[in-house]
Amino acid sequence: METKRTTKITALILVLLLLASLMVGCRASTPEPAPASEAQQSSTVPQDKYVMKFAHDYTTNSPYHEAAVKFKELVEAKSEGRMEVQIYPAQQLGSAREMIEGMQMGTIEMVWTPTAKFAGFDQRLTLIDLPYLFKDEDTMWKALEGELGQKLMGYLEPIGIKGISFCAEGYKIFTANKPIKSPEDFAGMKIRTMEAPVIMAQFKAWGANPVPIDFAEVYNALQQKVVDGQENPIITIHDMKFYEVQDYLSVADHAYLTYFLSASKKWYDGLPEDLQKIVMDSGLEMTEYHKGLIKDANDRYLQNVQDYGTQIYVLNDEERQALKDSAIGIYAEFEEVFGKELIEEALSYSN
Repeated sequence: METKRTTKITALILVLLLLASLMVGCRASTPEPAPASEAQQSSTVPQDKYVMKFAHDYTTNSPYHEAAVKFKELVEAKSEGRMEVQIYPAQQLGSAREMIEGMQMGTIEMVWTPTAKFAGFDQRLTLIDLPYLFKDEDTMWKALEGELGQKLMGYLEPIGIKGISFCAEGYKIFTANKPIKSPEDFAGMKIRTMEAPVIMAQFKAWGANPVPIDFAEVYNALQQKVVDGQENPIITIHDMKFYEVQDYLSVADHAYLTYFLSASKKWYDGLPEDLQKIVMDSGLEMTEYHKGLIKDANDRYLQNVQDYGTQIYVLNDEERQALKDSAIGIYAEFEEVFGKELIEEALSYSN
């Protein structure tokens, strides 16, 4: 009898010990709630510094990179250390499309790349790439810094991008292993272009076969004769050394290469208002600084290329008119894309 009672007591003790251990285990697996003061503190800690990754296409010896460094200096000085600008040149963060997509996702804060590279996002952003759109450089700047420019900047916002300013590099020049004097000279040629329908249509109108190739691959494509020629302003031709693998430069003044300086809208909208103003003001200051760099470099770089031994052919008025007459037909083709009113608004600046 005593043995049975002892056995029951022992069993009861074991059950109680088991229940106690289970309760301790459950309690240990449930995290303690953070004290109210600690939780409140973690949500109100101010961000001491905003970091901006600024990506562009060009090498570190280009006027573009020099201007980017100027922007960095302006932003960091005006923000008194609250902002840090990290510059990534030469497509270190990816192709132009990848950089633009990075802005959309908020992984890249600012990008400087040609307007033509936005064709895959909204073709209206490539309006300025129409050939012969403006009669001269002054007219172009009047348009870009006026109502037309503001309208184009507005097209960036629905795709998650904040427009800061326009920049321009200069008139695009043809390079090839022969002089380009007429539409007939383009017949059958494979010409590297950006992946922008308006630019590809321009070369098709002249009888060439446009071949979209990423900027970083252009030198090799020319050297290996994957393509027969390309177009770019003299600064790009010089800095990327395209003149080493092309015998002729042909100057037609048919179109300007323009750029958007733009930021991730997600990132920009999250900045305090005073820092938004610093970014915007610094971008506009950098644009003016860049204009001076470009003006100084154009003639000097053209002379450098000529000294290398590259032949430079400047089209006369009659030859330029023949190219214009052949290309102007694409305006009707792109009325549906850009809108007839938008094209007419751009052309009105030349009147």
